[in-house]
Amino acid sequence: MRYLILSDIHANLEALEAVLAQAQDSYDQVICLGDVVGYGPDPNAVIDRVRALQPVAMVRGNHDKASCGIADAGDFNLEARQAVFWTREQLRADNLTFLRGLPAGPITCDHFQIVHGSLRHEDEYIFFPAEALESLKLAEALLTFCGHTHFQGGFLLKNTGRMEVLRVSLGLGVASAALQLGSTARYLINPGSVGQPRDGDARAAFAYYESAKQVVEYWRVPYDIAATQEKMLAAGLAQVLITRLSFGR
Repeated sequence: MRYLILSDIHANLEALEAVLAQAQDSYDQVICLGDVVGYGPDPNAVIDRVRALQPVAMVRGNHDKASCGIADAGDFNLEARQAVFWTREQLRADNLTFLRGLPAGPITCDHFQIVHGSLRHEDEYIFFPAEALESLKLAEALLTFCGHTHFQGGFLLKNTGRMEVLRVSLGLGVASAALQLGSTARYLINPGSVGQPRDGDARAAFAYYESAKQVVEYWRVPYDIAATQEKMLAAGLAQVLITRLSFGR
């Protein structure tokens, strides 16, 4: 089975369409790690597109929860909170219902697990090995996919107890990099953010997982950033959210 792994789309339709154009006819099933909305200008269109993909497994993100009213966004910064309230006003009733029905992670799909943040808590950020270790201790499978940080890469815990950081650096003109999974190590894999990269690469990020070959492919594709920024400006979303798309920060 070849899975297309999407995370942190954040209502960025141009980025999502660029990913799906690249991925066309290249996968069997879709996995979504949450934060379909928030920050971006096209919440309904992006939810509609994701729903049409019929993900075999999907969890909610913190922006999904806040945008549909499950959470109050009290721990968000000002710009993110403003975007949440704007998103909440835009969402159609059926899409509000869809977001409210998304499960919290972790959930199991096939022989791996998916979460938005971590195995300890769906909203926990994992940036450092010590945080990853605490999460991987709870893993019920050798492979877990997570999002939330918007950093493409991840962590592995060897059977010797040694932790390693999986760093991905795809330079200009480089679209993908493959990671062969070991048979005994535990992995926490982040595909990166489709619509709000924060790792210094402005291109949309995603991943494939080939279960038969035990290979993860990290991918980046360019998209029309200016078109997304123009729509955000027209919607009155915060300038800092608009500008950062240009830099992937």
